[in-house]
Amino acid sequence: MKKEKSKEKKKKSSGLYWGIGTAIFAVGLLLFCQFYFVDNGSANDTFLSGTTVNGIDVSGMTQSQAENVISYSLLSSRSDIKLTLTYGDKKWNFTGSDFEIKDEVGPVLSEVIKVGHVGNFLQRYKDQNRVKKQGLNVNVSYKTVLGGLEEKIEQIANEIELQGEPPQIIFDPNADPMFTLSEGKKSIIVDRGKLLSLIDKNLETEKNVQIEIPIIELPYEIDENAILSSITKRSSFSTSYATSSAERKNNVARALNAFNGQVFSPGEEVSFNNITGARTEENGYKGANVILNGAYVKGIGGGVCQASTTLYNALVLADIEVIEANHHSIPASYVPLSFDAMVSEGYSDLVFRNSLEAPIYFKTYYDDNNVYVEIYGQKFEEGETIKTRAEFVKVLPHSGDKIIADTNGEYADKVIYKGEYYRVRYPREGYESRGYVQYYKNNELVEEKEIRHDLYLPQDGIIVEGTAELGEGMTLPENDVEFIPPQKVTTTTTETVRAKIEKERPSAYNP
Repeated sequence: MKKEKSKEKKKKSSGLYWGIGTAIFAVGLLLFCQFYFVDNGSANDTFLSGTTVNGIDVSGMTQSQAENVISYSLLSSRSDIKLTLTYGDKKWNFTGSDFEIKDEVGPVLSEVIKVGHVGNFLQRYKDQNRVKKQGLNVNVSYKTVLGGLEEKIEQIANEIELQGEPPQIIFDPNADPMFTLSEGKKSIIVDRGKLLSLIDKNLETEKNVQIEIPIIELPYEIDENAILSSITKRSSFSTSYATSSAERKNNVARALNAFNGQVFSPGEEVSFNNITGARTEENGYKGANVILNGAYVKGIGGGVCQASTTLYNALVLADIEVIEANHHSIPASYVPLSFDAMVSEGYSDLVFRNSLEAPIYFKTYYDDNNVYVEIYGQKFEEGETIKTRAEFVKVLPHSGDKIIADTNGEYADKVIYKGEYYRVRYPREGYESRGYVQYYKNNELVEEKEIRHDLYLPQDGIIVEGTAELGEGMTLPENDVEFIPPQKVTTTTTETVRAKIEKERPSAYNP
């Protein structure tokens, strides 16, 4: 019985403690909520005492009242605003009437009015105490209320800002090194954020302000070594003019010099005749032998074909697309068959197109014995090289001599009477030939393409005869002109010519 009473007493005591604990917890929870839970305030809150906006005391005002006062103040002072923005020798002038007042005061004031009214008890107490001691001074940003300010700044930025340009390759074939880089152009950007801040800061204290527009300069960053190392010598070719006259040497060098330092962009089409200009004395060319109708005759610019031929071979070895190239009427002595390039104003041209993905650069030079062409541009694939091969096919036989009466008296100092003969030219055999370009990979031939198939047509011999009848008792002197019959070509003849050509003519490959 005593044990049961004791148990009941403990039970009641435990219940009492539980009740007291619950009450204490409830009070603590209430205090916790008071101190730590956020009170969002009400719509009737007013600004704390000591609050100013743009220098206007709004203490005790509601947000609506403060908006009216601040907006009126901004509108009234707008006419006093004079804003001048400068950059270098450029100037942009604005007055307050150039802007519209934006209705964006409210969002700013709605944040200010929360001070001392939101947060937990400790936060509100701290905010209220701080404002009471120090005051709360707020400025509504002019960029917030001046409608169109950002748009005007954007228009000004479009006039100022510059897109950076990468350094440009400078090519001087006579310098060492031949390739250098220009400095390049920096990007110029208007620092919009800083400019808006400067406008706000200056308009806080005065209404007539002048501001130098802040900019950001960004240098064009590029790997100069990578650019310069991407350019390589793609080809070089030379021909000899050691036995030429001084006039002919002048013409060859003059024509090639027109290409020295030339740079052609990807896809650009180039005419040799256009670059070298008219073959006239005024243009620096002199009289020298030229090939005309299978014979050598005197003409201004003789030798220019050697310049075009030297250039042509350099183009082929550089793997540049050749659009037009024509052979001579008779083979040139300074290159193999099918690797000459005859040019003549209004008749024949050497035309090529830069078929690479980067510019090509030309260097030409000469000495007393040879002329040289070098072409620079993007690198070949690793291990790739290019060579050329000339193939002699066969001899094209000539038809012997052709006798022509000198009816116009062109050769009157040589022949007058019938039966008098003078040789103008000897017959010349012709040739059929082909030209090939060869592609090597690590010294192994991987492809060969035929790029030329030429017929150097045979030339008839020309003998002129006088047209006058002999007078009575007249006799002609003994004729020493030997008539040459049509040529007979045999296998032996072809092989003999082939051996002669391979021995006398230079190789087409000239690294």
